Amino acid sequence: MQSEPIGGPAVWRGQQLFETQQWPVRLTATDLDELTAAAASTAALPLAALSRNNFELPLLAPKLVRLQAELEEGCGAILIKGCDIERFSASDTQRMFYGLTTHLGTAVSQSSDGDIIFNVRDEGYKIDDVKTRGPNTSKRLNFHTDRCDVIAFLCLQQAISGGENQIISSVAVYNQILSERPDLLQILTQPFYYKRHNVDTGNTDAYCQQPIFSFCEGRFASAFLRVLIDRAYADHNTPDMTALQKEALDFVEAVCERQTMHVEFRQEPGDILLLNNWITYHRRNAFQDHQNLAQRRHLLRIWLAMPNSRPLDPAFITNYGAIEAGAIRGGMKPAVE
Repeated sequence: MQSEPIGGPAVWRGQQLFETQQWPVRLTATDLDELTAAAASTAALPLAALSRNNFELPLLAPKLVRLQAELEEGCGAILIKGCDIERFSASDTQRMFYGLTTHLGTAVSQSSDGDIIFNVRDEGYKIDDVKTRGPNTSKRLNFHTDRCDVIAFLCLQQAISGGENQIISSVAVYNQILSERPDLLQILTQPFYYKRHNVDTGNTDAYCQQPIFSFCEGRFASAFLRVLIDRAYADHNTPDMTALQKEALDFVEAVCERQTMHVEFRQEPGDILLLNNWITYHRRNAFQDHQNLAQRRHLLRIWLAMPNSRPLDPAFITNYGAIEAGAIRGGMKPAVE
């Protein structure tokens, strides 16, 4: 635990994010032409074979390298506008999006089936279906992080209403709790149990333990997924959650709910949102959608391990597979036969 407030560009509150020079970034006509040409020139290659070496973006690539640095050393949240997805077929849109992200990091699997692109939309699963995940429902999600360094979203189409994005600086949340309830911050820097996700069938560990807030070599990192914490402590194989632990988790969420702490915006078709999971939390509002699956709110999601990522506390090695700076880490292992 650090006893002094953290400074730097990763500490922003509410609307301050929109005042940064990197919000939003706009693609130029030349950028779009490069993406179109790269998608066409790699059409014979499977997505997994794409790399920054064969998905060539001569002028856009240096801009993406600068965004890569901003995600790690800056505000941790970037919105890219101006990606005209109308010029791409459905398959070429995936290719364009995946190819673009190869210039930022390495995609890691989002399922035990090895999916490197996840379709974020209401799939209509029943609540007790093992395939149900928050992103494939229409319900409101809580502020959380994903199991990767950076998460990338490309919006294909929006819902009839709702579905707005909300993001918050977890560094600012840390500072706020330090100011108001340092006693709870002590609890939040200690390990909490997490239950294995129901779709993470390649993971042989039923639980892992990791803190909400941590420091390694002076670098801050926060990971928070309340639903898996609550599932773990509801299990008879783990200790009961203490009253202080619950109060601490509730306070994290209460701080996140403050209007002055988070920002809300609506991702429009073609918008690409990039978030550093170690310094931001995100969620989306509930939404009203079309009955027809083809017309529903639909985003593509990629999880990235970043070459310029921060080192992590050793507690994260079980869930992320590696903790060294710049390591390929996160994602889900293949299903065990």
